[in-house]
Amino acid sequence: MKKSWDNAKRWVWQVVRTAVVVAVIAAVAYAVKFAPIAVESHIIERGSIVAEVMGTGTLEARVGATISPKIAGRIERVAVDQGDRIEADDLLVQLDDEELQQQVAIAQANLDAAAAAIQRLKSDKSRAIAVYEQAKTSHDRAQKLVGQNAVSREEADRAVESLAVATSDVSRTEAAITEGQKELVAGEKTLEYHRARLQDTQILAPFDGLIIKRQREPGDVVVPGSSILTLVSTDELWISAWVDETEMSRLHPDQTARVVFRSEPDKSYPGTVIRLGKEADRETREFVVDVRVLELPKNWAVGQRAEAYIEVARQAETLLLPARFLSIREGRQSGVFVAVDGVARWRAVTIGLRSREQVEVLDGLAVEDVVVKPVDERKALANGKRVAIP
Repeated sequence: MKKSWDNAKRWVWQVVRTAVVVAVIAAVAYAVKFAPIAVESHIIERGSIVAEVMGTGTLEARVGATISPKIAGRIERVAVDQGDRIEADDLLVQLDDEELQQQVAIAQANLDAAAAAIQRLKSDKSRAIAVYEQAKTSHDRAQKLVGQNAVSREEADRAVESLAVATSDVSRTEAAITEGQKELVAGEKTLEYHRARLQDTQILAPFDGLIIKRQREPGDVVVPGSSILTLVSTDELWISAWVDETEMSRLHPDQTARVVFRSEPDKSYPGTVIRLGKEADRETREFVVDVRVLELPKNWAVGQRAEAYIEVARQAETLLLPARFLSIREGRQSGVFVAVDGVARWRAVTIGLRSREQVEVLDGLAVEDVVVKPVDERKALANGKRVAIP
């Protein structure tokens, strides 16, 4: 009798335990299937939307120059450093000019000597002309008197000879002066050449701008083409942005744009489209759009990355939907979940313009509709699912 009672108690206990397990499983299943999902909500309202085309690129200067010497030499002084703003014709670099100073002095001395030699030759010519005129006078008188038998033939012949010698001396001095003038011109060219080389020891700024890089220091030996400084003009800086070729028909010069530098991702700077590239990359199928930056951050650098957003369309007073609430179902149907009496209802929508964060809703929603999305992205909403809106 006691054994039968013990068996009955064990059977009852097993039944109770099984019932508890089933109840727990049922509760969990109910919670999973029927418990509301915590969601983020947004109330649909009207506003303005701007459609943009985005391109990624780098900040570039339209005008830039590599500062290098025309002649070989040793750097004596670098007058500027990177980050310095300079004006046209400011001294940037001074090369050692001691040897060239000596060459200029020698060329100047040679030129002075050539000029003095010409003055001596001109004096010789004046003397030769005077002798010639005297010889000519004597010759003419002798020729007149010889006809009158007033002088001998020998005296007349000596007068002719003296005239010939005087004439030769005049021609010789004139030739010497011509040669001296050529030497003077050569001396002037030589002096001009050495002065130009001396002037080339001073490297001046070709335009107003900003020094963005310094590659050399005093004592370095440089040759023509060696880069000493990099200079850019800050009058026109732009983003050379790569844009997908499918957007080409929507872009044109003078469109309004905004630029977002990666150093300040939450701030936009105004810009405008300057020009469109005429060659697309054959691998990426993108082309370059140059967007002029009308305002720069406090700190910026040529070559830094940025995104350019080019305005291609604008619509005022339209229904706006945050892009993060938009879903795509099978068949590429766009839609959203709308909270109706605490339950999620799928609703297909027709989309118009798109911006970075919002889309225009042409059909499917109305003002004050409440769209929802799961707070936990790992959970998925389904049509008819209960939702909990904070």
